[in-house]
Amino acid sequence: MTNPTLLWLRRDLRLSDHPALSAAVARGGPVIAVFIHDGGVSGLGAAPRFRLGLGLAALQGELESRGQRLILRRGPAREVLEELIAETGADAVYWSRLYDPEAIDRDSRIKSALKEAGVEAQSFAGHVLFEPWDVQTGQGSYYKVYSPMWRAVKDREIAAPLHTPEKIPAPESWPESETLQSWQLDFAMRRGGPVVAKHVAAGEAAAQQALATFAQRRIESYGTRRDFPAEAATSDLSQHLSLGEISPRQCWHAGLRAREAGKTGAETFLKEVVWREFAYHLMYHTPQILTENWRSEWNDFPWNEDAGSAEAQAWQKGRTGVPFVDAAMREMFVTGRMHNRARMICASYLTKHLMCHWSIGAEWFRDCLVDWDPASNAMGWQWAAGCGPDAAPYFRVFNPETQAEKFDRGGLYRQRWIAEGAEAPSETSLSYFDAIPKTWGLSPQDPYPAPLIGLKEGRERALEAYAALKR
Repeated sequence: MTNPTLLWLRRDLRLSDHPALSAAVARGGPVIAVFIHDGGVSGLGAAPRFRLGLGLAALQGELESRGQRLILRRGPAREVLEELIAETGADAVYWSRLYDPEAIDRDSRIKSALKEAGVEAQSFAGHVLFEPWDVQTGQGSYYKVYSPMWRAVKDREIAAPLHTPEKIPAPESWPESETLQSWQLDFAMRRGGPVVAKHVAAGEAAAQQALATFAQRRIESYGTRRDFPAEAATSDLSQHLSLGEISPRQCWHAGLRAREAGKTGAETFLKEVVWREFAYHLMYHTPQILTENWRSEWNDFPWNEDAGSAEAQAWQKGRTGVPFVDAAMREMFVTGRMHNRARMICASYLTKHLMCHWSIGAEWFRDCLVDWDPASNAMGWQWAAGCGPDAAPYFRVFNPETQAEKFDRGGLYRQRWIAEGAEAPSETSLSYFDAIPKTWGLSPQDPYPAPLIGLKEGRERALEAYAALKR
C-alpha cells in the first residue's frame, strides 16, 4: 500500500478542478485532508475569519458525504504537518500555492524541511489562472499596467478544469481532529454574525450555483449593468474565489462558453477575471503593495494617517452625510460585501475628499469583507487612491453625487441602506442597526448627518495637494 498523502488545504476549499487533490488521489494511497489554524488564520479580520468558518463547515459536509473527513489542527503549520506525518505515516504533503509574501516564506521553509526529512513535498497551481512568473513583458519584466497584460493573456490556451475525483481513498484510521466549533471563528463578529450570515451562501455547491445563475441570466447584460448597485447584475463570485470554493479556471471557461454563444457581456467578465490576475501578478512581483505606496513618489502626499480621526470614524460608520458613500458602507456591514462601483466611490471619497490614508480603508475592508482578498484589496485601494497602478493621465476624483445620478438615479440603492429620515425604512436599512456595535450608540431615529465636507471643497483640496506633490 502507498503511504497516505496529506492534502494541506488553505484557500482551495473545493473538490473539483483541484490539481493538488487530483495528484494526491493519483498516488494511489489514502488521502488525508487537513486545515491548519495557524498565524495566517489568526491574523484574518473578523468577517473573513467568520466566512472561513462557514466555508470549512461546507467542505466538511461534502467530504463526509464521500466517506472522507477534514482534519482540523491548530498551531504553526510546520509543527502540525510534522505531527500528522508521525501519526499517520504519510510520506507526502501536497498543497495549492499562495502568492502573498508571508505564505511564500512559510511554504518555502516547510517544503525545504519536509524534503530534508525525506517527505515528498509538492505545491500546485490552482488559485490563479497564470503563475505570476509565467506572464512577462517583451522585455522579460512584469506588467505594471493592466491593459497590456490583458492583451498578452487573453488568447492563451487555458486547460479545461479537472473533474472531482470519483473516489478519494480514506485511511483505515483517522488522526484526531479539533472541532470547528472550538475554533470560534465567528467570535469577533459578535452581534453582527447572524445578520451577515443571512446574506452568505458558502461552499462549492453554492459557488457553482452562483456561476450557473450568472452564466444563464446575467452575463449577457454584465457589460452594461454591472455598475448599477441596486441591480442583481454581477457574478457574486468574489467570496467563493477568495476561499477557492471555485477556481478561476472554471470561471474563465464559463466566460468563454458564454462568449462563443454570443453573449455580449462575456468579454467584460473575462477582463474582470484577468483584473484579479493582475492584482496577484503585482502582489507577487511588488509585495510592498500590501503595506506601502506602490508609487514611492506618493510618500510625501499629506494624508491623514489617524484611523481614529473624526473623518475616518464617520466614514467607517456610514455617517459621512454623503448618501451613496454611507449606503455602501452600511451594505458592507450588513452583507459582508460591497458592490464594486460603490467600493471605488467609497475609496475615492476617503482618500481624496477626506484626505485619509488608503491603508485606513484597506484595514477596515480587511475586517469587514467576507470576500476579502489580500491582492485585490491592496491593488483596489491603491488604484483608487492614485498611488497604485493606474494608466489614467490625470488625478481621478469620483464625485459621489454625479455617480449616484448616473448609477442610482431612482435612489433605490440609497433607500435600501439608509434608514434615517425615511418614512418607512426598508428592512435592510434597519438591519444595519442590528449589526453594528451597541457602543456606537446609533439609532434609525437619529437625524441624518450633514456632510463632513462639501464635495467641491474636498475635491479642490485634494487637487491642490496633488499639484503640490507634483511640484
